[in-house]
Amino acid sequence: MSARAQADALRSLLQLATPPIAIGFRDTPPAGLDRFDHPMPAPSADGRTGRVPAGCVFWTHAIDRAFSTVAEDHANCSVGSYTHGFVPLADAATRGDVAAIVEAGWVAESDFPSIPAVEDAPGSVTYEPLADAQHGDVVLVRLHAAGLMTLLDAWPELAIEGKPQCHIVAMAKQHGRIAASVGCALSRARTGIPVTEATAAIPIALLDEVIERLTRAAAANATVARYAGIDAARFEEVGT
Repeated sequence: MSARAQADALRSLLQLATPPIAIGFRDTPPAGLDRFDHPMPAPSADGRTGRVPAGCVFWTHAIDRAFSTVAEDHANCSVGSYTHGFVPLADAATRGDVAAIVEAGWVAESDFPSIPAVEDAPGSVTYEPLADAQHGDVVLVRLHAAGLMTLLDAWPELAIEGKPQCHIVAMAKQHGRIAASVGCALSRARTGIPVTEATAAIPIALLDEVIERLTRAAAANATVARYAGIDAARFEEVGT
């Protein structure tokens, strides 16, 4: 199945309001793919800056254009830099933004070792609309509740995760698992992703199988919904 056909199928079967994107991990930025070149702001007090506030913000830019990034582009968010393999945990844990979320009680230092991360540091992370993707390892979708329901019906092994949201990308890339996240306050504040949406990360190698399963699950859901609608009509008649 072509990338465009895969994108169209996901949008239809999962009722996506936003097109799916592909995320790729490469040794070097691919030739012919534009570098993300937004200007960097002045550093924070602890020296952090990047092209965007956090790597998850690249998800929103990749809806309609393809680009590559390097470690410094992600560096304002130490958590995302860790989950994407750019910095080791020992470095990320010493930075000011991590200290702030620990102080707030959002996470504990003891939580950090259990957060999934890409093991081999990439030279570049690419972001593309799935329909045109050439470099992807992971597909990221933004889901409403009905889409998440269908994905779980299709893939009962689905891992449903919480914070930080970006670690589902590492789960898909490093461990070959399909994972969804209910989101996290950090990512929602930085990306503007609606509170009605969750995210899911799918290894691109599994995508055709996922679409086959989704097709069956969506058909079954449509069948039972029609049955329930017809059955419920009896109650409407009683009330008239």
